Amino acid sequence: MFVKALARSAGLSCLLFAGSLWAADVPEDYEYDKYNAEDINELCAGCHGSLGQGGGGGVYPRLAGLPQEYMEEQIKNFKTRKRVNIPMVPFANDRELPPEDVRDITTYLSNIKLASQLPELSGRIDGLERLQQAEAVVQIPKHEGDLENGEEYYMEMCRGCHNKDGMGRGNKPAVTGQHIKYLKKQFQDFKSGEREHVDQVELFGEMTDKDIEDVLAFLSVQDD
Repeated sequence: MFVKALARSAGLSCLLFAGSLWAADVPEDYEYDKYNAEDINELCAGCHGSLGQGGGGGVYPRLAGLPQEYMEEQIKNFKTRKRVNIPMVPFANDRELPPEDVRDITTYLSNIKLASQLPELSGRIDGLERLQQAEAVVQIPKHEGDLENGEEYYMEMCRGCHNKDGMGRGNKPAVTGQHIKYLKKQFQDFKSGEREHVDQVELFGEMTDKDIEDVLAFLSVQDD
């Protein structure tokens, strides 16, 4: 089970986890444990929100609704350091987050559906209920840029994996509804080579900073 006490200890040295690898796979007969997932999510909520809606003003990504396989693969990459993510170092290791826990939390988050608009009021409603409804909404603010160029670039270079509406395809994540600050950092990391992408050169080799801003502008209005 998930060991929360150690993960919460700020004094632990990152060196303890530096050599941690993806040591085992989830057993074929393993059954999803929702209660374990809810327990794990209490810790994840510190950065990613109680509903996986993201946090830190867009620094920490929305996880709600992302494909389970995609999230599991990213945690695997964090564990092996194929993808470097310093905030995840204390958590992405087999002692704190064994494969069964990874399967539980990624399944749990993948099944959370967040609206992009508040539901219309129908009669009187309790203030707490309305607040809870608001917490379950993620509406991406409009980002400034050339929407026409952004759409053209996206449709040519990104649509094949992320779908024309940006909602993802198969185990490829949605980019619509994702925080712009987070997406911008990923674009920059792909472009610089800091983060690997299967089509690194083809997609990002000639992508300009303006192209990035324009694609972000296009994505920012897809959930309107």
